Amino acid sequence: MIIIHAVNTLPRLVETALAERLRVMPAVVVTGARQTGKSTLAAQRVSGARRYATLDDLDVLDAARRDPESLVGGAGAKTLDEVQREPALLAAVKRAIDRERTPGRFLLTGSANLLLMRQVSESLAGRASYLTLWPMTRREQRGEGRAGHWEELLAARDQDWLDVLATADAQPEDWRALARRGGFPTPALHLAGQKDRAIWFDGYVRTYLERDLQDLASISALPDFRRLMRAACLRLGHLVNQTELGRDVALPQSTVHRWLNLLETSYLLVRLPAYAVNRSKRLIKSPKLYWGDTGVALHLAEIEEPGGEHLENLVLQDLLAWRDARLERAEIGYWRTAGGEEVDLVIEAGGRLLPIEVKATGRPRLSDAAHLRAFRTEYGKQARAGLLLHGGSALEWLAPDVLVAPWWRVL
Repeated sequence: MIIIHAVNTLPRLVETALAERLRVMPAVVVTGARQTGKSTLAAQRVSGARRYATLDDLDVLDAARRDPESLVGGAGAKTLDEVQREPALLAAVKRAIDRERTPGRFLLTGSANLLLMRQVSESLAGRASYLTLWPMTRREQRGEGRAGHWEELLAARDQDWLDVLATADAQPEDWRALARRGGFPTPALHLAGQKDRAIWFDGYVRTYLERDLQDLASISALPDFRRLMRAACLRLGHLVNQTELGRDVALPQSTVHRWLNLLETSYLLVRLPAYAVNRSKRLIKSPKLYWGDTGVALHLAEIEEPGGEHLENLVLQDLLAWRDARLERAEIGYWRTAGGEEVDLVIEAGGRLLPIEVKATGRPRLSDAAHLRAFRTEYGKQARAGLLLHGGSALEWLAPDVLVAPWWRVL
């Protein structure tokens, strides 16, 4: 083991939430896709010295399998990195906590959602708090350590939204450039050219297929799995249809179902649930498919020019990072009726609903707000004003109940 001391790095959105949880809980588990910055966060943004061990080190992995008690025992706080490589280690952590329940004793990180892994029988219920580290938001990449202005919009009156966004710090940017670089720290911050990023993304996908995936399940048909990944990336923003996906890549529906679950467990795939409260309309209940990082999605799909679905994906990524870093509960979904009315994103927080439509166009029209207004009619006083994010520069009330805003003023 080695001792980790803090060094400077860009602040991350979850830092406050992490500090609060370490102050209260014996264990905090930070999960997220590989290369989102979990190890850096654990090493550089946690006060005080901690004993550090990573299961990427084969000697440490062997110790975790043969003698986990020696790895988790002893005095002082500990950080254990990539714990998904030996799920049985969590049982030793549980026993250590039961012997000595000290706040902040264990900081665990993993490149998979441990609660969704079949191999994990110990959830550390009552002993651990879970946090998700998503790829960097646009404002994290800019050094602000935050997500978009969601908290400000929720806290303000609807009629004050225009002033909130007009006075907030915001810098125009081409959303296509953000989609291409994605949110993983290395390609987003350190690789300037698309060719360099393509090399990085290719290595990332190969590492996932050839090593990380094997920690979750034994997959021998890696070319088939990669074809499924590409097919999924070509369906961003679409309803999940496992039968169609299977037909397109010549795989049985049961295999598609299992492999999509693995991608979701790895935080590469995001299945956005439908907003489930049914009033007078018959609602579509199937989830919609998005990706955890637009840069990887574009690389896998072999697409050079991002489309409107990638802008939707960017807004969703920002919302997921915001949601998972806040203490108060918030839900993110979409709304779609059998008649074809659809709202891209719905935030449910504080007993209210905030509907969001995302348009890549630079000149939104009143017709673009039709589904937002239908949603507001359906849910009445529970629904807040509609927010239409777009690729232009106009910030104005398109209708009395729909504010149009450039995406970069919010994200």
